[in-house]
Amino acid sequence: METVTTRELTCIGCPMGCPLTVTMEAGEVISVTGNTCKRGDIYARKEVINPTRIVTSTVRVTGGDADMVSVKTKEDIPKGKIFECVKALKTVEVPAPVHIGDVLLEDVAGTGVDIVATKNVGTKS
Repeated sequence: METVTTRELTCIGCPMGCPLTVTMEAGEVISVTGNTCKRGDIYARKEVINPTRIVTSTVRVTGGDADMVSVKTKEDIPKGKIFECVKALKTVEVPAPVHIGDVLLEDVAGTGVDIVATKNVGTKS
């Protein structure tokens, strides 16, 4: 006989922060309660089965009017790959100019997801 388990989560789908209860059996979600919108149900199901996150950070810029540029993963990556992603970003250095949306690192940590610039950095005057 399979054991029914529950997990308590706080939804991050919108600013309300609803307290969610996810009931699972045999690795399958049976129910989600506590959400006040559909996003809560979607978030809870994804979080207990395959948690992912968008990673934001910075990378070094050479020859720019700023020393660093803000970056993020183009899509969410598996939660377990976050530290590997951040470690990879520490080795990245890009030449100026940098434009919003430029791919600065492809396939970060073997996730198939690219790192993109979220800010413009011009060249040093």
